[in-house]
Amino acid sequence: MAGYVALTKPRIIELLLVTTVPTMFVAEGGMPSVWLMVATVVGGTLAAGGANAVNMVVDRDIDALMERTMHRPLVRGVMTPRAALVFAVVIEVVAFVWLFATVNLLSAVLAVSATFFYVFVYTLWLKRTSTQNIVIGGAAGAVPVLVGWSAVTGTLGWAPVVLFLVIFFWTPPHFWALAIKYRDDYSTAEVPMLPSVTSLGETVRKMALYTVVLVALTLVFSPVAGMGWVYLGSALVLGLAFGVLVEAVRRDPGERTAMRLFSWSITYVTLLFAAMVVDVLV
Repeated sequence: MAGYVALTKPRIIELLLVTTVPTMFVAEGGMPSVWLMVATVVGGTLAAGGANAVNMVVDRDIDALMERTMHRPLVRGVMTPRAALVFAVVIEVVAFVWLFATVNLLSAVLAVSATFFYVFVYTLWLKRTSTQNIVIGGAAGAVPVLVGWSAVTGTLGWAPVVLFLVIFFWTPPHFWALAIKYRDDYSTAEVPMLPSVTSLGETVRKMALYTVVLVALTLVFSPVAGMGWVYLGSALVLGLAFGVLVEAVRRDPGERTAMRLFSWSITYVTLLFAAMVVDVLV
């Protein structure tokens, strides 16, 4: 059973849910129905888990070559690829039916569309062919904010679109920081992750560019969503800290500074979305 849980990449799912639930608070303008939050989280977890499981099935060959991924269930032979794929398809179908029955059709369609994008656009196409793999493919990880918003309102609008873009532009500096540490792994597996095919200086320059756009978008979100000073002040401080750490990587583009940025990027998005919740509740 533990092997099947590992297929879903629980730590990645946790990060996705960190953005989903706070988005629901903003969409509601307060605390949403507890049942609605639970239903959305359950459906989102199943959908993301199915996508991650398919990703492991497809990538089992390169996972075996990389230090970071060589202990994944399929590499260790915990289950067969066929069993893993059946598991993934089943929980994906359950996710759609669950969200449709307990939340709404739009949320169900968005959640499953993210899976299709992650599997077919990122995993099967871009990951092994383009340095823009994580940039474009990262859009799948931004969909949970749309799911959270539509779960509450039944519609979409400019506010969730801006939040989608926040996560979209957050993803490259977040992931490239990790990829700096594992650039040799990606080279061995012939995966063209940016730090493995270009200079670290060029990688950090692009990380800085995405960070500038990211911080700008977090500030734009304030008037678009009618946020108050709690959120705006938090976005400014957190964005400044993000920029300082990117600059630290530029000055010393090594594993230590890159992993510090990677860790902070997770803290950053967690605190940013927590600030949204506080803002709408006070």
